[in-house]
Amino acid sequence: MPLRLNPTLRDRLHATDRALFGGWVCSGSPVMAEVMAGSGLDWVLIDMEHAPNGLESTLAQLHAVSGYPVTPVVRVPAADDVLLKQVLDLGAQTVLVPMVSTAEQARAVVAATQYPPAGRRGVGSALARSARWNRVDGYLANAAEHVSVVVQVETAEAVENAGEIAATPGVDGVFVGPSDLAASMGLLGAQTHPDVVAAVHRALAAVLAAGKPVGVNAFDPAVAHAYADAGARFVLVGADVALVARASEKLAAEFVTTPGDDAERPSY
Repeated sequence: MPLRLNPTLRDRLHATDRALFGGWVCSGSPVMAEVMAGSGLDWVLIDMEHAPNGLESTLAQLHAVSGYPVTPVVRVPAADDVLLKQVLDLGAQTVLVPMVSTAEQARAVVAATQYPPAGRRGVGSALARSARWNRVDGYLANAAEHVSVVVQVETAEAVENAGEIAATPGVDGVFVGPSDLAASMGLLGAQTHPDVVAAVHRALAAVLAAGKPVGVNAFDPAVAHAYADAGARFVLVGADVALVARASEKLAAEFVTTPGDDAERPSY
């Protein structure tokens, strides 16, 4: 019986005019992924860059969220052809690739996610979850329809090239990372510094001018709303581990006396 795959992030963005708000899954836990997936958020980011995730745990989390009306995005740790091939074969339909600073790098990412002759993705769909083991009719011919590619702009160089990166054929969206952007500007840990915020807004404007949807990471609600008002279409507004960390600290503050432990921490 032929099967249909779920909408990609590109499809979700095209289907609505509002911003899509998502949550980060950094724990490596399929249970936590399922908790986040059932929260009512629009999308979840399963992270392989800054989380203890390999192929097996990423697959388990894709399984865990598959029963919910949420769009999973898998962030790979690097723009590596082999890893992108493996993650796509796991059935990830939307991939986020970090540290893309030039249009040339963006073109290389796109090529790694498409089958020849458009790209150089290795062919193994009959053996993989991506095509549900050959149960998705025409998967090879129509694979690009089932794959959404988002690249991450997170350096000062990338901000200057954001428009060209966004205009790269096959790039479906650009995600701005204020944390690494701040670090590249000599402002480590200061994601809401006025210079960093201004750089984020320049990136947002450049991507929108290129006609592509743009996203951003912002755990501060006021900042997240401001970026959405500026045109950000998909926004990460929290992470599983951060939510648990802050909530458990509130419990400790309520029930355990810890004098002097009032240090302010970066949101991300």
